[in-house]
Amino acid sequence: MAIVQSSYADTPPIGFPGMIASGEASNRISRTVEDAAGIAFGTAVFRGLGDHGCTATPAAGAFLGFVATDAAGSADTLPQYATAAVLTKGALFVTAGEAVTDGAAVYVTAGGAIVDTATDTIAAPGWLFDATAASGAVVRIANRG
Repeated sequence: MAIVQSSYADTPPIGFPGMIASGEASNRISRTVEDAAGIAFGTAVFRGLGDHGCTATPAAGAFLGFVATDAAGSADTLPQYATAAVLTKGALFVTAGEAVTDGAAVYVTAGGAIVDTATDTIAAPGWLFDATAASGAVVRIANRG
């Protein structure tokens, strides 16, 4: 006998971290994951030590973009030495590191949280929050520049 789902959430999820949010114009670059622990989808990444490398460790002046999901992958994290698709322009979903406001600029804290507060953070040039969201919620960000 087949099991049929009979109850549904009032609001379905809008997306998941690293998911491309729309078909609007975007740009992706490839970088090699340098972090031994890997890098999760939807994470801000910065220039690594090696040529074409990237790291989730924030560094001023080294921001590259956000890691987009790998359609073929099933894990939530790309392992060390994997090739990451880094979105430098477009729209994708991330996890808000604090309560954020629609239209606010995107910043990254020293711990890698994605926030809209400029104090003690690194700017993600051109990126804006595309919705208002609570801390810990999945939220759309976009860079249309």
